[in-house]
Amino acid sequence: MQSDGFGILIIDDEPNIRSGLAKGLAREADVLETAGDGEEGLARFQEGFFQLVIADVRLPGEMDGLQLIQQMLRSRPQTTAIVITAHGTVETAVKAMRLGAFDFITKPLDLNLIRHQVRKAREHHRLQIENQELRNRLVNAGEVSNIIGNCAAMHDVFQQVRQVAATDATVLIQGESGTGKELIARALHDLSNRCSGPFVAVNLGAMPETLLESELFGHEKGSFSGATRQKPGCFEQAQGGSLFLDEVTEMPAKSQVDLLRVLETQQFMRVGGEEVMKSDARIISATNKSVEPLIEEGTFREDLFYRLNVIPIHVPALRERRDDIPLLVEHFLTHFCQRHNRPHKQVSPEAMQELVRTRWPGNVRQLRNVIERLVVTLPGDMIHSADLPNDLNPTIASTSEPLRTLAEVTEDAEKTAISAALVVCDYHREKTAKMLGVSVRTLHYKMSRYGLH
Repeated sequence: MQSDGFGILIIDDEPNIRSGLAKGLAREADVLETAGDGEEGLARFQEGFFQLVIADVRLPGEMDGLQLIQQMLRSRPQTTAIVITAHGTVETAVKAMRLGAFDFITKPLDLNLIRHQVRKAREHHRLQIENQELRNRLVNAGEVSNIIGNCAAMHDVFQQVRQVAATDATVLIQGESGTGKELIARALHDLSNRCSGPFVAVNLGAMPETLLESELFGHEKGSFSGATRQKPGCFEQAQGGSLFLDEVTEMPAKSQVDLLRVLETQQFMRVGGEEVMKSDARIISATNKSVEPLIEEGTFREDLFYRLNVIPIHVPALRERRDDIPLLVEHFLTHFCQRHNRPHKQVSPEAMQELVRTRWPGNVRQLRNVIERLVVTLPGDMIHSADLPNDLNPTIASTSEPLRTLAEVTEDAEKTAISAALVVCDYHREKTAKMLGVSVRTLHYKMSRYGLH
């Protein structure tokens, strides 16, 4: 049996039920087979590739329907199972669902209800395939440690991460808030020789100055009021791994001196302690501010900046990587529909164009929040322009961006429209061409020109 169709396997000891279901569901399946007991059903299941199994709970032989379903789902977890029985109880239904059954239906059977559930199961199977294809597409598009991006700017970031990860050089990641700087830091750690060690992240901007020294270096019992026990700091916790210092430019002057000393000597002491401890943590820091003006103002040490900025990585703002927005939108839709148990949603081409044109001051974090809000609050399966939040204010350009020629603006809009339509049509080129009102040949040419393959 081919694995690219939708196969149904019906297992019931009553011949009339088997033949009735087979006849009534013939149009719902590409391949349909039946079995009269658990052993025969398991043999047929292992020989073929069935997406849906409909099994009676009470079967002759040593294997009942629940045991059969459990064994089938253990070998092929993506199989959908519907359990039927003439002896329906809440306990049996709960047990079936816990084993992974898609639904539980009692006899006498309502064929219309069975057809409805089978169609739901087939849609569930389709979504599983789409999600797997999307995951494959994300990997092929250049995903690094859960970072999604296919534009040239993100490919440059990925290349830097891969080149630098295996070293112990300090890295300073710069970018606006919400661009994914911590994800870049985690990617550096995950791809490094320290990946088996701890990854410790601390937000220096959220730390009170009075507690910062203790948080970074730890303290001994009794070293200050409230120090009732010895506590290791972030440097100690990150030994053999990576220490991520977020919002590093928010550090007060004294803490900057302390950090610089550790970077220069690879040594530190706990607050109130006398033991000199060796630091064996790779330092990765990040900031959403431009450091040079802070140095000129005297609020950030220039020598510390040079120590942290051995390898600089700039994460582009979302408005600088508009080509990635359709890919991010599809990723967040899939993620949040699964997380909140919602049916899969799509974005209309017009709504996708507005999402692409939005400036996104909160960057990827803001886009993520908007998509989650739409998934949770909208009842339908299609997101239209009218459903988007009123505060998005889509705009292609602003006074802070350089003016472009009319041809550049037109090409940008054309590329955005094609990219959005490709996502909506699941990269089916004939459907995409029809939606855009162009020939398939023209679409191929435009995709090649804009690098959308």
